[in-house]
Order: sequence, then structure tokens, then C-alpha cells
Amino acid sequence: MLTRSTRSMVTFLNAFKIGDSEREFPPGAYEILVEEERLTGLSFEAYRRIATYLLIRGRGANAGQTMMQMTTQEDLERALARDREPLRGHQ
Repeated sequence: MLTRSTRSMVTFLNAFKIGDSEREFPPGAYEILVEEERLTGLSFEAYRRIATYLLIRGRGANAGQTMMQMTTQEDLERALARDREPLRGHQ
């Protein structure tokens, strides 16, 4: 099985939660790691996403540590959309 990993960055302007997790993460830039596996038996090259991770870099006393929070592309997109919603009544 051949796999590949791609990395990208997202920025949250406000504290946020991902998926069903009750843990709240502070605003800032976060790295996203996506792992995909190559589909075999096709006449063209194609990959299927097998995992999406939000990398949380330690701060303060936890500086130098990195946690990988497993998530889904859909949960990540929902969290980003919520982060971009204007505050109602404050426009």
C-alpha cells in the first residue's frame, strides 16, 4: 500500500472546538496533516483520504510538544466556517 502525506495551514481567529470534542483550542495558525492511500487497479493514479489531523503545538510549559488531534475534513470545514461567522448583533 502506497501512502502520501500533505500538509497545509489554517488560521482560526477565535477559540474553537473540532467535531464532538469538548476541548477548546486557542486562536492561531494550525498545521493540517492529511494522509491518503493510493488506489490500486485503476488505469489512472488516484488516492483516498484515510486520515486528517490537526497538529497542536505546545505553548508555555508544553513548548516543544506536538499533539495530533484526529478529525475529519467535514469537521474541520465546519469549525472554520463557524470561526468566520460574524457575531450576530455586532455588525
